[in-house]
Amino acid sequence: MSHSASSRALAIAFASLVCTPAVTAGAEGAPAIHAEATAPSSIVIGFVGGFVRHDNPHHGPVQLAQRIHRGFPADTYVEVFENRHRRNAFKTIVHQLDANHDGILSDDEKTHAHIVLFGHSWGAAATVLLARDLQRNGIPVLLTVQVDSVAKLWQNDSVIPANVAEAVNFYQTHGLIHGRKRITAADPSRTQILGNYLVDYKKVPIQCPAGASWFDHLTPSHAQSECDPHIWSQIEDLVRQHLAPQPSTAAVHLQP
Repeated sequence: MSHSASSRALAIAFASLVCTPAVTAGAEGAPAIHAEATAPSSIVIGFVGGFVRHDNPHHGPVQLAQRIHRGFPADTYVEVFENRHRRNAFKTIVHQLDANHDGILSDDEKTHAHIVLFGHSWGAAATVLLARDLQRNGIPVLLTVQVDSVAKLWQNDSVIPANVAEAVNFYQTHGLIHGRKRITAADPSRTQILGNYLVDYKKVPIQCPAGASWFDHLTPSHAQSECDPHIWSQIEDLVRQHLAPQPSTAAVHLQP
């Protein structure tokens, strides 16, 4: 993998968590973790691409959510949505932030939000669109992650809104369907682009597990970006770093 903007490796602080989660089900049935009486300490929302079901265990976003589900504190809310259900994801976030359940988000409830968004393909584009929905309502986002982001004809997934603190983009360039090569910040003074990282599956192919659809066989590199364990493990590290920063940290690099 090469950094399209710089050849210098990106060092990101990482801290481990040791915790025992309490598990419930989210609105779409995907893994969800939350506290009963107060707003969750963190909210992690993922989107699957194409027409993939939100609970299909063969797909990267679902697998990542399951790992976060198992490894984060009990007051972390984690859920995966189908990309066409962005409105449901927005409503879920607002509901989770509404600690006093009065139906209105106060400035305090908004500023205490710790939100991470990630997705693949159409789901990656949905991540950016959801961040914009949150911006219109004054809700900040810690991190957005796009993996081989593909926008629908009427969508723009290239410009990250100013309510997002940091964003990163992974993409590949082969085949009928390939991801957004470059994302930029609407306001560089407020949003740091961690990088646009190219993955070449012609050079280093990934063997995806059983369960691939016929469409995946038509777009093998795009499909491999979704099941690439190297990408998704780095995303998991990024999520952990953003939601559990510690004074003493070890360096983690986004690598080829």
